[in-house]
Amino acid sequence: MSFDEFSADEMPKHVAIIMDGNGRWAKQQGKNRLEGHESGAIAVRRTVEAAAKLGIKHLTLYAFSTENWKRPKVEVSTLMTLLVRNLRRELERMTKNNIRLSAIGSLSKLPNKVRHELQEVIEKTQSNTGTNLTLALSYGAREEIKQAVIDISKKVKNSIINVESIDETIINEHLYTQNLPDVDLLIRTSGEVRISNFLLWQIAYAELYFTDVMWPEFDEHELNRAIKSYLKRERRFGKTSEQLT
Repeated sequence: MSFDEFSADEMPKHVAIIMDGNGRWAKQQGKNRLEGHESGAIAVRRTVEAAAKLGIKHLTLYAFSTENWKRPKVEVSTLMTLLVRNLRRELERMTKNNIRLSAIGSLSKLPNKVRHELQEVIEKTQSNTGTNLTLALSYGAREEIKQAVIDISKKVKNSIINVESIDETIINEHLYTQNLPDVDLLIRTSGEVRISNFLLWQIAYAELYFTDVMWPEFDEHELNRAIKSYLKRERRFGKTSEQLT
């Protein structure tokens, strides 16, 4: 199958990835978990550039969940240090590839140094018009939805929003992802088959793709395989096949 057979409208506009398997990959290789995360960062670079090459407009990566704060403090600290280092290192490459960075999640919980570096790269790539790369950091879908309910409730209480007018559009406007379209394709690596509190609202009609490939080994070939699987599927959104044709 060649991507040339498909129009831009048929390609997924928003691809989201649960990047899983850094630690297990490192263990299989006889390496420590830090080396797994470092190899995972290289996989991020490969995947972002592959997505840009395919013209994927939105790519969202699950980089650090709200639950990940429960990991050993040494590992969390290492992940934060690695994040700062990679943001600095990848800025030039993102600019070269016309990639725009954004972030979603409870960002206020991130260390000051991480927030500062993240904001700096976001600001320096805002004028880029290619793939919009969104990092989900300190992110949890339940927390996102809870916060949206709180914010909408406050506006109802203050007569800013009429309760009868609340619909999907208003809910979307109060989510972290308010500037993103719904997910078309959700990919999870490492053989685990679960969603792990990621974009629960936004994946309502997403196509799901699970692969046994560990994240550090994910590359352009694997991304292409996932997208080719997506292109073979019939997306009905509740309709019948006959209605679509």
